[in-house]
Amino acid sequence: MIERFFKFKEMGTNLKTEIIAGVTTFMAMAYIIFVQPSILSQGGMDFGAVMVATCLSAAIATLVMALYANYPIALAPGMGENFYFVFTVILGMGISWEKVLGAIFISGIVFLILSIWRIREKLINAIPQSLQAGIAAGIGLFISFIGLLQSGIIQKGGVILTLGDFHHKEVLLSIAGLFIIGILMAKKIKGAILIGMVITAIIGIFTGIIKYQGIVGKVPSLSPTFLKLDVIGALKSGLFTVIFVFLFMDIFDTVGTAIGIGHAGGFIKDGKLPRANRILFSDAVGTTVGALLGTSTVTSYIESAAGVSAGGKTGFASVITALLFLFALFFHPFVKMIGTGIKGVGGVTIYPVTAPALIIVGSLIIPSLKRINWEDYTEAIPAFLSFVGIPLTYNIGEGMAFGFISYVILKLFSGKYRELNWVVIIVAIAFILRYIFLVK
Repeated sequence: MIERFFKFKEMGTNLKTEIIAGVTTFMAMAYIIFVQPSILSQGGMDFGAVMVATCLSAAIATLVMALYANYPIALAPGMGENFYFVFTVILGMGISWEKVLGAIFISGIVFLILSIWRIREKLINAIPQSLQAGIAAGIGLFISFIGLLQSGIIQKGGVILTLGDFHHKEVLLSIAGLFIIGILMAKKIKGAILIGMVITAIIGIFTGIIKYQGIVGKVPSLSPTFLKLDVIGALKSGLFTVIFVFLFMDIFDTVGTAIGIGHAGGFIKDGKLPRANRILFSDAVGTTVGALLGTSTVTSYIESAAGVSAGGKTGFASVITALLFLFALFFHPFVKMIGTGIKGVGGVTIYPVTAPALIIVGSLIIPSLKRINWEDYTEAIPAFLSFVGIPLTYNIGEGMAFGFISYVILKLFSGKYRELNWVVIIVAIAFILRYIFLVK
């Protein structure tokens, strides 16, 4: 029955291969189970509830992908979106996490509508590739930058930043973790980030840096975050720019992943990806469900390529990945032990296990800079402004604004206005109006 439903014979695969592929994908992306509650708890959310919401939303969205789209693509709360959620909107703008969850829910509903009406292709094609690449790379640099801060390798001091104090054992553990993950990745070991985090945690336990709290335990309560989203509050607070940024990031994460996995698995036929609308629909469902449960934007993971490289061809691989996310719910003590920060010197909280993973994950996004047309300054300068603007303003939205506004201005005054389209112009005007009327 399983073979017939997932069309194993047509896809040239078998049950054993799909199981191995599902496990491989889980190993490659399971770091989010540790990282997500570690990040969102810094925005005032309950650590245990976020972990449960992360596992449940990942499992539900991945199952929808498996059963509806029949692709070996797994989903979970996205890196980048979670940083925007906490560091830009909650801590930077002072918006409550309940309202931000409301904004994510709205973005998920809009994504659903765009998927059903098939408008998304026009939106995707309307955003210049160079600008997309600059924004993506800027998010990668932002993630690595925060990882460096949270590892203690760099710290606030001097004019702005300075080198961290390498005499402290927490910082040394972070450095060790960075090299462990890097070496495992260089050796092309599957699940390198997850394995590296576990090894780093074990070293931390034996050296007394991390206090052992157990491995398996009771599943935490979801009630601190379940249905706590404030949709009305998000609308009343005028978080329309925030909603747009979440929507933009989700759409392009999903499309980029779908194209990447499509090429890696040989799914693209005659330049088109079959059932692409179902992939996007599954992603939109994940974001909507995630907001209801209490976590940031759920999106398709490029780490699914690990499972595809292991032979995964169908949605049954995603079924296995989803089941493993549910199984992970019982490891809350271990997750909390790894994801909870340690108070360092001067009251600075250091995350010696998760921070190295952030540095590495950020570096994996940087290669998108290759897609920028550096020979055309009307393309290169806006992309560069987004790239540097995101980490330097500590705000993904501001970096995007720099890119869109400069893109329109440069195209207009260089005589290349015919290369502009209504989507880019409207977004640029919206950001300009935001600066005029909202930024104090």
